[in-house]
Amino acid sequence: MSVIVPGSTIGILGGGQLGRMIASAASQLGYRTHIYAPEESGPAADVSPLWTRGDYHDADALGAFARGVDVVTYEFENIDPAAVELLATHSIVRPGAQALRVAQDRIAEKRFVCDLGGLTAQFAPVESLDDLESAIEQIGSRAILKTNRMGYDGKGQARIGEPGDAVGAWNAIGRQSAVLEGFVTFDQEFSVILVRGANGEVCFWDSAANVHVDGILATSTVPGGALIEGQLPVARALAQQIADALDYVGVLTCEFFASADGPVFNEMAPRVHNSGHWTTEGAVTSQFENHVRAVCGLPLGDTGLAARAVTMRNLIGDDAHDWLTILSDPANHLHLYGKHEARPGRKMGHVTRLTL
Repeated sequence: MSVIVPGSTIGILGGGQLGRMIASAASQLGYRTHIYAPEESGPAADVSPLWTRGDYHDADALGAFARGVDVVTYEFENIDPAAVELLATHSIVRPGAQALRVAQDRIAEKRFVCDLGGLTAQFAPVESLDDLESAIEQIGSRAILKTNRMGYDGKGQARIGEPGDAVGAWNAIGRQSAVLEGFVTFDQEFSVILVRGANGEVCFWDSAANVHVDGILATSTVPGGALIEGQLPVARALAQQIADALDYVGVLTCEFFASADGPVFNEMAPRVHNSGHWTTEGAVTSQFENHVRAVCGLPLGDTGLAARAVTMRNLIGDDAHDWLTILSDPANHLHLYGKHEARPGRKMGHVTRLTL
């Protein structure tokens, strides 16, 4: 197992708010960070001393970047796995490319989970309108059509309520490769967030009850309640199977529906996750610090709760302008991401509140 000692440089693919929070945690442990992203700047630029602007398909730029750092990680999953494989020829990369391959393809992801014995929504691949109409006959008309790649925060999705909705849904997602998922009846949504060390050790944080509004996470609350607690053993076992099968190193997030049939796997994110932002104040060791510990081969930190209860609320769009009112309550912990333009649906920050 390779240990990356403090004082070394961690390369981060992506310069958004997750990269910003990883970089902050790395700095606390004595590491320097170097961002690689196609943008000129971003939220992570405020806290990372080094930034390379480059395309994820530029082999020369990627190689030069990798040779200048001691380990590479990434803050989001929409990166070509070939780029990660190229980086791995010059530096250590954690997590590896296979996690991206699975997470980027909804159909591959569901088949992967089913092969491990996990429960998913009924699903069928869709490559044409004819495929969609056949899938509706197979699965039922209460369903969601999702682009097979690149969808997030409710984007690239269309609800179907009756067979006549097929044409509109197909047009709404841009007539591209997709998956039709049968509607899941559930009572709550929750995340299983784990960290797997370079030595295979796995630790879990408490699972938050997640509430989404318009496809975007609104709040995460810990503890999640009796229903979620009852489904955690099965959900955690599956999440660990996924991590072990991928030989994963770092923080991994798996999202579930708590249903009458048990935990239904929704999707995975091979990275730190919005529903784990509460861990910065609410856990002994945050998801960001433990991600840095894992990718650097260090011992993992305690994931236990630091309070009786924790609530995290996302600040979407103009919500971030209410910072003075938020700070007027001394129990609030405010995190603003440094984004200059508050657009509808854009995550601008979050607030964490602890019950001690």
